[in-house]
Amino acid sequence: MFRLLFKTLSAFLLGLSITATLLLLPAGTWHYSRAWLFLSLLFAPILIVGIALWFKRPELLSRRLEKRERETKQRTIVAWSGIFLVASLIVAGLDFRFGWSHITAPMVTTASIILLIGYALYAKVLRENTYLSRIIEIQAEQHVIDTGLYGLVRHPMYLAVTLLYLAIPIVLGSWWSLLAISPCILLLTARIKHEEELLRQGLPGYASYTRRVHYRLIPFIW
Repeated sequence: MFRLLFKTLSAFLLGLSITATLLLLPAGTWHYSRAWLFLSLLFAPILIVGIALWFKRPELLSRRLEKRERETKQRTIVAWSGIFLVASLIVAGLDFRFGWSHITAPMVTTASIILLIGYALYAKVLRENTYLSRIIEIQAEQHVIDTGLYGLVRHPMYLAVTLLYLAIPIVLGSWWSLLAISPCILLLTARIKHEEELLRQGLPGYASYTRRVHYRLIPFIW
């Protein structure tokens, strides 16, 4: 348990340090208030959820820390998503330095609320799906979850991630960052389609689940 706690805190501090560096170094200053706002909004909930999982569901936390995709296509999607996400943070820092964008305080506030809603949705998915892993895999004794959020859309976790992708650049005050991160949403749709192919082949009952719950990501749209 303490080894898992050490691994969790190490991953948290590493993620926080890298993200802060990617924002503040291009900005050329520590006085990038929207970057600090974003770091607070994102990493405070991450820490709280991580500690809660360590106490209550350490097996799920351990799976969430697993990052190595086994499927070649999924590794490619994850790699490109990481590239565009890093690019969006760097662009946001440069945007702050050179003043390319003008995003008003009310828009930042709205985006901050959306970001928190996205992470709250993500936390709820963690509660509903005990098989949730960061990598695409079918686990022993896994069965289809079709209640709660999974009764509305087939991939509520990716819906939460989509909200985060859309909110983060606005919180950071950069339209150009939003442009840089937009390919991540297209890559997310590719990830969903490939994941569903694997689940139809390997998870009993998943094909019938897709016939009951029609929408992958957004109710009444897709």
